[in-house]
Amino acid sequence: MPLYLCSLNSGSNANCYYIGNDDEAVLVDTGLSCRETERRLKQRELDIEKIKAIFISHEHSDHITGMSGLSKKYHIPVYITNGTFLNSRMPLEEDLICTFKQPVPVKIGGLSITPFKKSHDAADPHSFMISGCGVNAGVITDIGYACKKVINYFGQCHAAFLESNYCEDMLMNGSYPWHLKKRIHGDEGHLSNKQALELFQQYRSPELELLILSHLSKNNNTPEKVANLFAPHAAGVNIIVASRYEAGEVFRLEDKEVAKETVKTRKKALKNENQLTLF
Repeated sequence: MPLYLCSLNSGSNANCYYIGNDDEAVLVDTGLSCRETERRLKQRELDIEKIKAIFISHEHSDHITGMSGLSKKYHIPVYITNGTFLNSRMPLEEDLICTFKQPVPVKIGGLSITPFKKSHDAADPHSFMISGCGVNAGVITDIGYACKKVINYFGQCHAAFLESNYCEDMLMNGSYPWHLKKRIHGDEGHLSNKQALELFQQYRSPELELLILSHLSKNNNTPEKVANLFAPHAAGVNIIVASRYEAGEVFRLEDKEVAKETVKTRKKALKNENQLTLF
């Protein structure tokens, strides 16, 4: 059974990521309104009824705008830490509030969601690795730098939504006030294009096949700049830049365990065939 990934939106205006199999799915963050989330899921032929849980990374508005509405309308449990929930100042049905604690995986049907801490200026920020069908998919955005936990989980990913927020030259030479530049550039801010590329080059798994560069700044970055920076280093990895204006493509990653067994079976059959030709 394959794993499906789709960025419904990615950027400082809204973040929402879909990861699922044929039977169930989760959303990581709900920065779009309920209505817009519904529209984009329908546009990409993704069934909202398959969404069995929402996981919230932190309380900033571009990650939680649709949380209450989606959860209430479709009776979807929201996995959120106490610190994040209190600082979100948004209502949730009491029976739909669930929690998590790193690095304990949460099971949602055939999916396993592993939370891990990240460095960001929020109450209790986390990133996630979603595993299913032998595939590990990371959602790693809103990080000031690649700490040991980020390096560890990114190195296990077959696919990842990875932040590439800003170009350092554009940020430093742009119109933002110094305190905002300092916040973005700091260890609890966002990951630059250069930092994202270094993480990709130094710590990616040999089995990484899909990298979706995410959470690009509108004012301090461009999709063309990111694509041109990464393209010479792709080395066979499919590299995509997520849009801040529309839902992206739905990517299908095949079951790694099934693929391994298929290869073993073929090798065994070939070996037996070769042996038979000797007699």
